[in-house]
Amino acid sequence: MIDTTVTKAAHSDRMLYTELLQLWDESVQAVDAKDWQGALNKLEQISEPTSRTLFNSASVHLALGQLDLALKALDLTIVKEERLAVGFFQRAGVMMQIDRLEEALSDCIWAQKHMRGNIVIDYRQLGLRFKLYSWQVLYNAAAVYCRMGHWEQAKEVLLSAAQERGGGRGGNVEVYLDSILRKEVLAPILVPGHVVFRPKKQDVEQLPQRDFLGKAKVISSMIPNDDYGGFEPLRLQKPGFYEPKMDEAQDSRYMRVRVPYMARGQGQLTVPGGAKVFLFGEEDRDGMANVIFDGKRGHLPVSLLEPLDVKMSKGKKENKFASGIPFPPGLKPPTRPQGQRGPAVPPRVRFTSDTPPPSHTTPTHAPLPASEPPNTASEEPISPSQLEEVDSVVVKVHYTYTVALSVPLDAPYHEVKEQIAQKLGQSASQLRLRNKPHGSQVLIPLRGEVELGCTMQEVAEAGRAILWCQKEDPLANYTILYQMVALYDYFVQGPEDLEFSEGDTIDILGEVNEEWLEGHCAGNIGIFPSCFAYREDAKITQF
Repeated sequence: MIDTTVTKAAHSDRMLYTELLQLWDESVQAVDAKDWQGALNKLEQISEPTSRTLFNSASVHLALGQLDLALKALDLTIVKEERLAVGFFQRAGVMMQIDRLEEALSDCIWAQKHMRGNIVIDYRQLGLRFKLYSWQVLYNAAAVYCRMGHWEQAKEVLLSAAQERGGGRGGNVEVYLDSILRKEVLAPILVPGHVVFRPKKQDVEQLPQRDFLGKAKVISSMIPNDDYGGFEPLRLQKPGFYEPKMDEAQDSRYMRVRVPYMARGQGQLTVPGGAKVFLFGEEDRDGMANVIFDGKRGHLPVSLLEPLDVKMSKGKKENKFASGIPFPPGLKPPTRPQGQRGPAVPPRVRFTSDTPPPSHTTPTHAPLPASEPPNTASEEPISPSQLEEVDSVVVKVHYTYTVALSVPLDAPYHEVKEQIAQKLGQSASQLRLRNKPHGSQVLIPLRGEVELGCTMQEVAEAGRAILWCQKEDPLANYTILYQMVALYDYFVQGPEDLEFSEGDTIDILGEVNEEWLEGHCAGNIGIFPSCFAYREDAKITQF
């Protein structure tokens, strides 16, 4: 039997969003007045804090000089939001002040990883009036190395920060390099204490109670100067008084969002102010409409939508999908390159890490086992009889389909390639084999492609080997500059695009411009947005 009394009590203890918003706003006002203790008292009354209010608590503790309490608040911030780059950045600065240098360095790595290759992240849309630059993360990493006494590594990292493009750094990096040459310890960069996450102005304005019904008003009356505000039987109305005025704009299914809207529930969309959306369905009982924005379908409040006058030229038909739905606004990738593709430019040095978010009680640099690309068959278990055959290896080959075969451990590479070609029904001279080194996501050609006398023993691990096979060599007339790993799925938007899936290895053949790269994947060559992939760099990962 369930104790309903306890259940009801637990439900009543949950904080309403309006209560959280009220305390959050009052704490921000106290921070603006530099009443740090008053702000802390308000924040401590929030029974279910969010990542933003926890970050604010850490900022207040830092202003009061309470480093240990600030560190605990930042730990909880990152637990709530594991991809908050500014949270890792702030915690790295606090770690330096309490001489936990290894953990500070790990937080710098994670801050750079969660910047996802961006030069700057502007947090104003989330309510934090702060811009986090990539060079600032690199600077803090150099400051950690200074405290460790590794001056050469500090200099090397700071030089990579000097190569970062974009505003916000001025000529200060050169001054910091001079300080390192004089072996002066760099002070960490932190988010200022008065810079905190603020609630949305529109939400705060809705906190005071309002009388939405208002006072009854006489619309039409047979009595001159009638100001009666009570209730009585219906009076005569002027004909057509309530008939809305129709115009051409209201015939359109396109709408404009009057103010920005942040998704507050499942199925809702986050849309900037002034954005164009397509009205897909009618208003439901909750006052929400089904719309399409930027290729995504979801719900928005009807009260935020206004008709958009879409004027079309005569003789032109509206572009539609096969289903009859017009193209949604904003469905386009980054600006496409024009003209000839420029020469390859060396990529900017970035911190990368494939380890999970660090814990202060476990190592932070333990490598993950290499993962296979998506859409591949699951691992086939090795039978006990195969484990006993220590002089043989089970080779699993990923092609357009997956095959497996058993070969001697000391079998020459060219013999194994012949067996694979026979199993696939292809010519061995047209096949190209690759594998992933231990602890890496990058596919590299087998040594047997260029060297003689290589055997399967070089790529076998625990009695098995996993290879990836491609037909022919599409890169015969190209030079591979470096390789990258796909962060997301990318579907072609044009005939010149390169399609790939998350986790795929991409051979970079050239840089078209700052936003687009030319690459090769799965036998195809094309261009793709550079923000869809990242580059593994062993040197920086070890840092």
